[in-house]
Amino acid sequence: MPDQASRATRPFRFGVVAPLTSDLPTWRDRVRSIADSGYSTLLMPDVPTWQPALGPTLATAAAIADLRIGSWVYAAALREPWSTAWEAHSLSVLTEGRFEMGIGAGRPGIEVELGLPAVSPAERRTRMRDTVAALRTFDGPDLHTPVVMAVSGPKSQALALEVADAVTFVLPPEDDRVETTKRVRDFAGRRDVELVQHVAAVGDGVAPFMAPPNLDTAALRAADSLVILPSDPAAAAEEIQRRREEIGFSYFVIGADFADTLAPVVAKLAGQ
Repeated sequence: MPDQASRATRPFRFGVVAPLTSDLPTWRDRVRSIADSGYSTLLMPDVPTWQPALGPTLATAAAIADLRIGSWVYAAALREPWSTAWEAHSLSVLTEGRFEMGIGAGRPGIEVELGLPAVSPAERRTRMRDTVAALRTFDGPDLHTPVVMAVSGPKSQALALEVADAVTFVLPPEDDRVETTKRVRDFAGRRDVELVQHVAAVGDGVAPFMAPPNLDTAALRAADSLVILPSDPAAAAEEIQRRREEIGFSYFVIGADFADTLAPVVAKLAGQ
């Protein structure tokens, strides 16, 4: 069983969720800026009809700048396993191994909002498992596309323990530091996987596509929630280091609106 000391040696890395919400030249400039600021990974949300499709957009980003790309995250409620795995494998091949597949169950009700049949939680988990299995078949023995799995309850956590390379926890905003620490440590004690922190808010700002826009940042701070970081770079760096030391988080994913604010943090911590 891995101990906390060994887990704390994982180097920091930082990803940015950068949906295409502006004109294309502005988005291209943002991709280049993210790469130049030392972020390791550019990520795209799976939000059909709101922006161009995830796969082609990520391929475009990979051609613009030399950085990793990834899905944050494929929504199993919207996708069939075989086609998702084919797309993920194709992105790995076309980027020469710079793609990581993030996958999760999908927001409750998202498929119904888009006019698709409702998908039960059990079927969503089955799709997640089948997607990873199909991806491994497509990859074959010479390629291993990393899988980041978004988990919430015990059943999705058990699945991640079997098949994922990294795990991000869907944390209720009201969970405090003590609750989150216990939850993540209980999971992480069973297998040494990379632990990913989804940061929905920085200071008083909330990242688009990473949390409801009406998220109460004051309430998050009062609850000592881990879905928020301070906007002051020095305080943010201290908090990130604390989270790796005490819990084991080493991969931090933020919204693109905060990339410039936290760039000094990335410059200080990336690779440590």
